[in-house]
Amino acid sequence: MRERNPNADAIMAMLPLLPATFHILVALADEDRHGYAIIQDVAARTDGSIRLSPGTLYRSIQRMLEDGLIVETDERPSPEDDDERRRYYRLTTLGTAVAKAEAARLMDLVRMARARGLAPRKV
Repeated sequence: MRERNPNADAIMAMLPLLPATFHILVALADEDRHGYAIIQDVAARTDGSIRLSPGTLYRSIQRMLEDGLIVETDERPSPEDDDERRRYYRLTTLGTAVAKAEAARLMDLVRMARARGLAPRKV
């Protein structure tokens, strides 16, 4: 019998994520970023269709810090590539698990829509 992840209930309780939260988690999946870099990553990844405002970004970041999805990191790039006023954020293990669970949930929704002819078979 397969052992259940003790955090599974906590992870599922956080779903569904708000779109801004999911996009921020995706932006932090491959590297630490500061706020403006997150905004730029989301805009670039979505070809400009999603543009996070600073208010939305920082409200989301505050909530994500409180929920343990991300942490503020003390690690910084070299001084010539940095601005001391910037705060850098990193995904936590919980944040990664929640992002993966949300991606799986979204994939299931698309699978259901495809089964009913509401989404194309190939993207």
